[in-house]
Amino acid sequence: MKTVTALFTCLLAAGGCAAASSCAQAAPPSPTLKTSFDCTQARAAAEKLVCRDPQLAQMDVELMRLYRLALTDQRSVPPPDTVIIDQQFWVETRNQCAAGPELKACTIRSYAERAHQLRQGSAIVRTRDPDRLTEGPLAFRCPGLNAPIAATFFTTQPGVVYLKWANASITLSQVPNDPGNRYTGKDSLGNYSFWQDGDAVLFQKPGSGEMSCSVEPERLP
Repeated sequence: MKTVTALFTCLLAAGGCAAASSCAQAAPPSPTLKTSFDCTQARAAAEKLVCRDPQLAQMDVELMRLYRLALTDQRSVPPPDTVIIDQQFWVETRNQCAAGPELKACTIRSYAERAHQLRQGSAIVRTRDPDRLTEGPLAFRCPGLNAPIAATFFTTQPGVVYLKWANASITLSQVPNDPGNRYTGKDSLGNYSFWQDGDAVLFQKPGSGEMSCSVEPERLP
């Protein structure tokens, strides 16, 4: 009797293990990504997306690196005490990206714009750290535009570029497996394209042909 009972117990245990294994295979745990905040406390849709999206997790860690560097720069524009306030406001703005089809695009745009602001305002933030994932802002002069384009790059996978000129801006995503570095995207006005290979730069915006742009000398603080 003891032998039968023991055998029955083992079979139950084996069945439980098999069931647990099946459940684990059906719903594998989400990978743990490194972010600048505690993902167990994430509430906003944008925060939750950052915690499960490798590209955004990289952008998040890099942005925190830039932010911490800005706080050490007494010559930053704006100064460090204002940088803190601006960062708090940025977090609130990022978290306003609504859940839905545009959530990722909105979140990427938020990170790209904030990185541009931090790098533009501080020479220390632009330090050439070998582990950096951002470059710029670089300035390009394009015929047909009355102001140079300032470009800040995120070298994530895929890459991202934030372009700003006059009162306009656009965030574009890198095209995989494209010769050179081509970025594309769109807004309510239409499609944009930005291509760079060394000093050769081509830019196209809605309503215009492709413009051949030249690199402008750096004029940042």
